Amino acid sequence: MQSQHVSQRPPSAGGTGPVGVEQAEAALVEHYPRLVRLAYLVLPPGLGRGRRVLTAHALAQRALPRSRKLPSVVPAQASGREGDPGYAYLRERVLRTALEAARPRKGLPRLAQLPPSLPQVWGLRLFPRSGGADELALEQRLSGLSGPARAAYVLRGLERLPDPDVRELLEAVGVTDPGGALASANSVPAQPGLLSSPEFDPCSLQARPTDLVRRRQHTKAALAAAAALAVCGVLVALPGGGWGPDGAAAPAYAGNPAAEAALDPGRLTRIPADAWRTSARTDFSVWPARGPLTGDQALLRRALAVWARPGETVRVSATPGTQTGGPAGPPQLLYAGTVDAARVVILYDGLRVARYAEPKDGTQGAALDFARVDGATGAGASALVLGRSDGNVRYLTAPWVTGAAQRDLTKPDAAAVPLTRADGVTAPLAGPALRSGACASWTALQLTDASGTHLATDLGELVPARLTAGRPGAAGEVTGAQALRTWAPFACSLAAERSAGIRSVNAWAYAEQPLPDGSGSGTWVCTRAETWRGDGTAALALFRTPGGAAGTVVAKGTDVPACGPRDPHVLAGVLWKSAAGSWYLLAAGGRDTASIGASGGVTASGRGPLLAAKAAQGARADLTGTLADGRTISGLH
Repeated sequence: MQSQHVSQRPPSAGGTGPVGVEQAEAALVEHYPRLVRLAYLVLPPGLGRGRRVLTAHALAQRALPRSRKLPSVVPAQASGREGDPGYAYLRERVLRTALEAARPRKGLPRLAQLPPSLPQVWGLRLFPRSGGADELALEQRLSGLSGPARAAYVLRGLERLPDPDVRELLEAVGVTDPGGALASANSVPAQPGLLSSPEFDPCSLQARPTDLVRRRQHTKAALAAAAALAVCGVLVALPGGGWGPDGAAAPAYAGNPAAEAALDPGRLTRIPADAWRTSARTDFSVWPARGPLTGDQALLRRALAVWARPGETVRVSATPGTQTGGPAGPPQLLYAGTVDAARVVILYDGLRVARYAEPKDGTQGAALDFARVDGATGAGASALVLGRSDGNVRYLTAPWVTGAAQRDLTKPDAAAVPLTRADGVTAPLAGPALRSGACASWTALQLTDASGTHLATDLGELVPARLTAGRPGAAGEVTGAQALRTWAPFACSLAAERSAGIRSVNAWAYAEQPLPDGSGSGTWVCTRAETWRGDGTAALALFRTPGGAAGTVVAKGTDVPACGPRDPHVLAGVLWKSAAGSWYLLAAGGRDTASIGASGGVTASGRGPLLAAKAAQGARADLTGTLADGRTISGLH
């Protein structure tokens, strides 16, 4: 018999039963970016990108219920949010209000119908990052659809709902002709990968000034402001479009001696090339200064000045929990050189790595990126991202790294491909961090040093995340055949951890479960992402049947100890449909799970770490496990 996966639909697309404030708040926190993206895509494009961003955040933030009665849930084999009634409730509320904003009411202009107290950002225009030609074409096609048709298209592509669920959900939010909306949505080709791109992400924003001139004209400090602008013009807009002494930095605002010392390129800390060989530490503090532009004092001064005082044209980004203020003293220089189309400087202040980049053609505009690296050592301090260009990424490797290669995580039996390096800089390799569309491969960086071989991956930050495999507390490197095969079906799940400040991700194959129809065994894997800041950890439970090329996320826990060194236990369940059409509740815990019980929509219990029980389609249940030592654990949701 062949196995058959459950479709990616919640138990009820249009109604979720009673949902309490606590459950909805948890769903809002966990899925806030997705809810805001949904609202942004459904709102009328004619509002403009900035207005849509603020409106989308307002709609998502006002979707919470009032009741406190909570249902119990075991998600179907799809993603964790699809079995969450809190998420389904919020999705319906956000969709309803977004469609109401798109539906003009007699006597009122459309803007007057939007929420009256949007989030306010004075003096700035906020809008998502621009995409490519494909994203622009999709935006234009969506602008030609009605609100319900846009909603139908987004529910299909972003939420992956089948047409019956889309129809049910549209009816629930008051659409009078859901069939017509679905038919109109058919006129736009399905491109689910583009809907997840940065072009349509209202939580990853760019900022630009708005009415600077008018606001200055209405202040008593108009003369002083004009003088400051004149100074900026002298510093930045030099003849020939070149850089001033401080580049894209804002004007100096203080004469603090310590601050001025931190901006002096002559005082930068430079570590000798062989210092790491005799040092007791293997971290960024023993990296030497490398690159052909380490002697370019003008470039280094611009990098330091922009770090201390980023001007309005500087694009600043930081991993969660990372401060962006200037250095307390002269930082350490790690690299200065030309990377693809930019001049790049990388600095380290003991807690953070800062990357400054400016166009090498001398045009205006600069970027400043920050990442926390406190406590990084050994394999965790073996590489930094120098730059990304044309879908590729270049790394700067530690001085103790003796070899570098690239490896496709989805192909565990394929050999690693060696990477050439020059002064520690790798040749470009495919970067999975910012790739859109379906995931068919996942390129990781393999580094070799005296202690062995390590694997890391780019997750959209300055420091690649280290990959490990094995039971929490005893995890090892992803080098052997078994570890590589553990990661292979679940490599694409790393996309869920992009730009979250991830330090390391471990994959643990904690159970093999015989399927009730005799078609083989399902594999249970738990992945846990640890962050540099300590909180924000994410544990995912994934399930894979023999016929599935990739595993599916069935449960998720945020800021929970499960599947980690402090609590190496996990319990998760999934609704699974056999080839014969029968539905089952499958649940599995670690090998030290003595028994599992289910209650709610499915009542069953069994000894040992596995449970299989007949269930109805869309059934909901709570899982409880008892460990060998008598302690009780609950399932991830």
